[in-house]
Amino acid sequence: MTAAVERAAPAAPRVRPFRQRPYLPTVQEMQAFTLGRAAQTRDEIWLVEHPPVFTLGHASRPEHLHAPGDIPVVRTERGGQVTYHGPGQVVAYLLVDLRRRSLTVREFVSTIEDATIAVLDGCGVAATRRDGAPGVYLASGDSSAGAKIASLGIRISRGCSYHGVALNVAMDLEPFSRIDPCGYPGLAVTDLRSCVGDVDIADLAARFGRQLAASLESKQ
Repeated sequence: MTAAVERAAPAAPRVRPFRQRPYLPTVQEMQAFTLGRAAQTRDEIWLVEHPPVFTLGHASRPEHLHAPGDIPVVRTERGGQVTYHGPGQVVAYLLVDLRRRSLTVREFVSTIEDATIAVLDGCGVAATRRDGAPGVYLASGDSSAGAKIASLGIRISRGCSYHGVALNVAMDLEPFSRIDPCGYPGLAVTDLRSCVGDVDIADLAARFGRQLAASLESKQ
């Protein structure tokens, strides 16, 4: 009698080092990576910082974009509404085979949010999620309580994810006033520097990547 062969657990995600990258070429690379995946392709997490750009999710409504000025506007196929990417923000793109990890989309989103909350907690910042509003928000403090500090938008293709989560670290927050962030008029947006002072963004990005990878591994 032949013994059943257990399916091997997927390898830990490969975390690419933090670097500056233009937005559109990065999206095109993610699309090509996802399209070219094979059954054994290792999951990856890309850590990047973009030049200023407003991005629109596939269901974005034009009235949420008020005054882009000279900042480019790019429509993408990710979920969610309008958001802003720019210097001082760590964007983590998660290229993950959800089927291989037996993760539902809801579980995957929760895993990303939990990892973000854990990184902020390590910096002494209490954060939380909100039902029906993906992302991470300040949980306590002064008048900044409830402000959004990380936005989330993903795309699933053939059971694999791309796009991801953007954590505001040390930004010029003014461009967020030109939009309804994530489709919510008047939503306050903050960054980590506003909570704890100066932050080493490269070090924070490395910690964020490690935490995201570890959180995914813990779900196996």
